[in-house]
Amino acid sequence: MDKVCTANTAIASLESGMTLGIGGWGPRRKPMALIREILRSDLTDLTVVSYGGADVGMLCAAGKLRKLVFAFVSLDFIPLEPYFRQARQNGAIEVMEIDEGLMLLGLRAAAMGVPFIPTSVGLGTDVVLHNPEIQLIDSPYGDDRQWLAMPALELDAALVHVDRADARGVCQIKGPDHYMDDLFVRAAGQSIVSCDQLVDTSFFHTDPEESRYVFWERSCTNRVVPLPYGAHPGSCTPLYGIDIEHFKHYVASAGCESGWQQYYSEFIAIDEAMYLQKVGGPAAINALPLPVY
Repeated sequence: MDKVCTANTAIASLESGMTLGIGGWGPRRKPMALIREILRSDLTDLTVVSYGGADVGMLCAAGKLRKLVFAFVSLDFIPLEPYFRQARQNGAIEVMEIDEGLMLLGLRAAAMGVPFIPTSVGLGTDVVLHNPEIQLIDSPYGDDRQWLAMPALELDAALVHVDRADARGVCQIKGPDHYMDDLFVRAAGQSIVSCDQLVDTSFFHTDPEESRYVFWERSCTNRVVPLPYGAHPGSCTPLYGIDIEHFKHYVASAGCESGWQQYYSEFIAIDEAMYLQKVGGPAAINALPLPVY
C-alpha cells in the first residue's frame, strides 16, 4: 500500500502521446514540480486537458503539446498566458476550446464511465461549429428538444497537487476550493499526486476534522510524490500564495528571442532542491501573501 515515489519515477510511468489531465486552476494549486519533471523528460506529442495556467504555457514553449482541451489559460493577474498565446496564434497546437462548464461535464462523464452527458450548455453558440467532436442529440422522450452531448474527456493520467497525503494515497486539500481535481483523478487511468507534506496515516484518524478535506478515495491515487512547495510559482492556499514577481520574470521571458531557453536553463534544467534555492527558499515562499478571491 506504499505509493510513495520520486517525481522522476512517477513521470517515467508516462508515455509520449498520452492524454494528461492537469488539476488546479490558472496559477492556483497546479502540480508545477511535476510539470518541471515532464519538461526535463523525453515526453512529447501530449494531449492536455487543463483549466490552464503556466503548466500549459511551459509545455507549449517546450514543444511537448500536440493538442490542448481548455476553457482558459490564464495567470489571473495576467489574463492570457504568454507562451500559450504564442502557440495558439501561431497554430502550433490543436485545440478543443470549450467553456468551464462543458469541461466539468466532460470530466464528470469520464469519471462516471459514460460516453457523454447531455446539456443545454453551449447550445446556440459556436462551440459546436468549432468542435466537430461535439454532437447534438435529440431528446428520446418525444419533446422535440435538442441537447448538446458533451463527450467524456477520458484521461490516460491525471497530475494534481495537494496539501497533504499519506503513503496509501489519502489526499487532503484545505484551500477554499478543490476545483475539479476529484473529477480529474476519477476520469484518469492513473493519478500522480504531488503533496507539500507527506503525513502518517494516523494524521487522518487522530482528528476527524482533517478527513473532511479528503475529496476522493485513496484507490484513485496511484503514486504519491512528496514535493514541498510543489505548486510554486503558483499558490497552495492556505500554505503559500502566488509568487507574482517570479511570474513577471517568466512572462517577460516570452518577449525575448531566446527567453524560453534562458528561463529553462535558469529554473528547469536543475533539480527541485536547487529550484527552491533559486526562488528564495522556504522562508521566501512561506512569506508570499495568500490570494483573496
